[in-house]
Amino acid sequence: MDFADLQVFKSVVDEGGVIKAAHRLHRVPSGVTTRIKQLEASMGVKLFHRDRQRLHLSPAGALLLDYAERLIRLSDEARDAVSGTAPRGLFRLGALESTAASRLPPLLAEFHRRYGEVRLELVTGTNDALLRQLAERRLDAAFIAESPAEPTFEHVPVFAERLTIISSADHPPIKRPRDVEDLSIIAFPEGCAYRRALQRWLGRDSLASRRVLELASYHAIVACVTAGAGIALMPEAVLDAMPQASVRRHAIAKAQAELTTPLVWRRGEVSPAVLALRSLVASLSKLPRRKAAS
Repeated sequence: MDFADLQVFKSVVDEGGVIKAAHRLHRVPSGVTTRIKQLEASMGVKLFHRDRQRLHLSPAGALLLDYAERLIRLSDEARDAVSGTAPRGLFRLGALESTAASRLPPLLAEFHRRYGEVRLELVTGTNDALLRQLAERRLDAAFIAESPAEPTFEHVPVFAERLTIISSADHPPIKRPRDVEDLSIIAFPEGCAYRRALQRWLGRDSLASRRVLELASYHAIVACVTAGAGIALMPEAVLDAMPQASVRRHAIAKAQAELTTPLVWRRGEVSPAVLALRSLVASLSKLPRRKAAS
């Protein structure tokens, strides 16, 4: 299998046919066709189904496309890293909604100012959803809530967060789990690390036996808590960014309240954009820079 054949294969897929791919690659169509046939011969499978003048990826071709894209991207990253090329192209970054709202604006503004050649796409989601997208290479890096245990990831700690329970403004003090036994829980869906932190504080493995109102927005969560629908656990930094929120804060034990947001990426796949973000994070973060976890 020749790397140049993979590049031709991907161009045929991207352009939707041999003629357009040949134009893009500055080759004659017969040369592109020959490359595809050579690749199919070396793989021992058909990569396309040919229907009149159109090509459709076969199941084997769809599988190879994923590997081809990864190999080409790694080749580009290696060239850029060795040559010291500035970040450019698409950078897919994930973040918790809380982090995106309360921590990232100044960081992303500075990144945008420094690296004008980068087109940054920000995706928000729960801790577990972001890790899945990172593992599936739908994201290049992500800010999550818990340091990943999987050896396939590397990370650096970034933001120190303190969690607090919130209730309606007129609710009595909450000091222990039994103070909220009759109250509904307002939280993000399953997969949220802060939801798991609340479960730990409640001393539960799940919230199956509790009334839970699942919402996907901190503004909606705060609004429902304000209206007396229940309690929630959220970062104080989010509340500080919502001065209009009319809720009461209830502190919990330091060991359960303090978390550190890490920046996570796939082990061995550090693009120039990820390197640039790590450097910027280290310079702007209040936490001291630490060695990436192994």
